[in-house]
Amino acid sequence: MSGCLPYFKKDKINNRFKMIYEFNGYIPVIHESAFIHPQAVVTGNVTIGKDVYVGPGAALRGDWGAIIVEDGCNIQENCTLHMFPGKSVILRESAHIGHGAIIHGAVIGKNSMIGMNSVIMDDVYIGEGSIIGALCFVKAEMIIAPRSLVVGNPAKVIKEVSDEMLEWKTMGTALYQQLPKECYQSLKPCEPLREKPINQPTQQEVYKRFGKQ
Repeated sequence: MSGCLPYFKKDKINNRFKMIYEFNGYIPVIHESAFIHPQAVVTGNVTIGKDVYVGPGAALRGDWGAIIVEDGCNIQENCTLHMFPGKSVILRESAHIGHGAIIHGAVIGKNSMIGMNSVIMDDVYIGEGSIIGALCFVKAEMIIAPRSLVVGNPAKVIKEVSDEMLEWKTMGTALYQQLPKECYQSLKPCEPLREKPINQPTQQEVYKRFGKQ
């Protein structure tokens, strides 16, 4: 059989089938250190680099064009990456795509952050080290200079990303770069407990929102 078939190999962590699909002869290329959650869908002309995290509900549709995800990126829960025919989506190294964001035919610069539920439209270029606030709408063909802080609908640049802010962003992305290894080591299906264990350890507050460090 040929065509749009899932990758029928059980995930070595949780014994579930990954939703990775060939399309029109294009087969995703995924580095072995990347973690693709079994509930994420990766289709067609998609290339994923080292230490990439792709969360549940994310859809990377390389059916009409290429998706390139460079090393150290994260694509969080319920994100969508797609494009018009013949166009591409490119996430440069350490790009950070927040929960629910949509990237449609755009280039996201190295070490940039796209905030939760933002929409980045076609032929947008986000410069290196930029931060796009949550719920932003970045219109088609907008060019964002490096280290820009962008907010609003429609999006506008309000100031330059400071050294302190860029350091904070980089620290947050580093947590996600560690997450694939942690998922491979400890993520597994389980039956729920009926009571909370008495001696359950407290999870540490190792990272805070900007300005609260």
